[in-house]
Amino acid sequence: MGDVFHKDCPAREVLGHLAGRWAILVLTALLERPHRYHELRAVVAGISDKSLASTLKSLQQHGLVHREAGSGQPPPVTYSVTDLGRGAAAALAPLLDWIRANAAEITAR
Repeated sequence: MGDVFHKDCPAREVLGHLAGRWAILVLTALLERPHRYHELRAVVAGISDKSLASTLKSLQQHGLVHREAGSGQPPPVTYSVTDLGRGAAAALAPLLDWIRANAAEITAR
């Protein structure tokens, strides 16, 4: 394990992929169940198509999200978390719970 405080630590790259608000929200939404693109866009209110597509692509490239295209025209595409992504989402869920519980106090300052 590297020292995340060191500028060359590879864990910083991983932190960068997971620390963005969209990545956290998308991963935790997918922790509940697999979603199609339009469902994710509705669940993660306020995310643009560009941000959602970019976030899903990044999470998929890093092995945290699985994209499955079915048959049909156009093919239905479903996104789900991988085992690796499930671990990340499970670790992030308590952070979201803490934020929900404390957001009013923090933003009131």
